[in-house]
Amino acid sequence: MSRSDTSDLEAMNATPAAAINSEDWRSFFLGYSDIVLVANSDEVDIDELTSRFPETTLFVFFNKVYKVLSEPFTRAAVLVSRSGAQGANLVKSGKVSKVLPYFDKGSFLGIINLTIGGSERPSPASAFGDVKVRHLDLTDVFAPFYPPTSLPTSGFALCFWLANLQLGVRVTLAGFSSKRSERYQVFDVHDWTFEQVVLRLMYRRGKIDILGRERTNPYAELSAHFPEYSPTEIAFTANEVLGERLVNLSSIVDRLMHVTRFLRFVDRTYKKLKPKTRKEKRWEAMEGK
Repeated sequence: MSRSDTSDLEAMNATPAAAINSEDWRSFFLGYSDIVLVANSDEVDIDELTSRFPETTLFVFFNKVYKVLSEPFTRAAVLVSRSGAQGANLVKSGKVSKVLPYFDKGSFLGIINLTIGGSERPSPASAFGDVKVRHLDLTDVFAPFYPPTSLPTSGFALCFWLANLQLGVRVTLAGFSSKRSERYQVFDVHDWTFEQVVLRLMYRRGKIDILGRERTNPYAELSAHFPEYSPTEIAFTANEVLGERLVNLSSIVDRLMHVTRFLRFVDRTYKKLKPKTRKEKRWEAMEGK
């Protein structure tokens, strides 16, 4: 993986890694040749994925790992648990005991409780049970450049941070497509377009690897094949075509909203009539304080 004289952190005016105990984290990742971030995606085949990488690989999983794991994972691994306003999501949902059995105790390095943004709160290590817990707050890293109306996804945040720790290892993304699948949705609180742009720029500069993604950009190659068209002309034309496609898509969405309005009314009514669970009432009371 190549290194530039100016890191992405510096280029984007982000807080350098030294502000988040980089030496401690460098020691934590010492000895690994690869770090693979595994998304909870239908695109991930764990057996195929593990066969690609040597034993000196650290695999990073996120939250509800039972979406991609069906049995205890025996390779070196950590689990990232993202926090919300009431602490770690796994703790809040009571799923810590459900996800931990998917890791072999002999190779599992513990949980990283990740917080980003002023509203996210870490959970105490004791809330995760008998497992090693590290806390990582990346708020200051992304505040200077990430779109302020959105929050970074955990995968994007970890990837960007790791790539700029200058670890000398290969950081690889597996299953991070930002596409909605039949089973798993994507959330609007994240700026998926912004993240994909940054990740692809990093990928094409050799800072990270992305499985299943071509390193070359076919649009960037057009001016080489057709020198009569400047890169600016190509970019403007591509934006024009994209704009037309988005307008067409918007009209289709409008028609779907019209057709499904009765179903949405039924859904809203059902949610209003459905009694709240004891846990929901408790969290609402806490949020109201």
